[in-house]
Amino acid sequence: MAKYVYPAIFIEEDDGKYSVSFPDVENCYTGGDDMADAIEMATDALCLMLYDMEQDKNEIPLPSDYGTIKTGESDIVSLVACDTEFYRRYYEQKSVKKTLTIPIWLNERAEQAGVNFSATLQTALKHELHLL
Repeated sequence: MAKYVYPAIFIEEDDGKYSVSFPDVENCYTGGDDMADAIEMATDALCLMLYDMEQDKNEIPLPSDYGTIKTGESDIVSLVACDTEFYRRYYEQKSVKKTLTIPIWLNERAEQAGVNFSATLQTALKHELHLL
């Protein structure tokens, strides 16, 4: 659950589209109809691969030094950044039920005030985990 920056190789194909690969992330390939699309797709592909590696508790490879990557004459090497925490928050919206206990007096006061227990707990957890 982190922010990452990896070098990617962008190759312009004969039809003007781009293919993208990440030398440090095995089997991480994508492409785009133009450079803007290829960059967007590269960010998504990298994030998905690293997210899966985090979920499976696999070792995350270290990125290569940008200047050491060998490419073809017309290929473009660019850095691509992704944030797996943002990705996780965006795509993992499924809720889970939690059972908790609080003193009866606190429950009564909260109910009288119309407190949304789920929203309050989410806010408190985000604060506690420094995610706000």
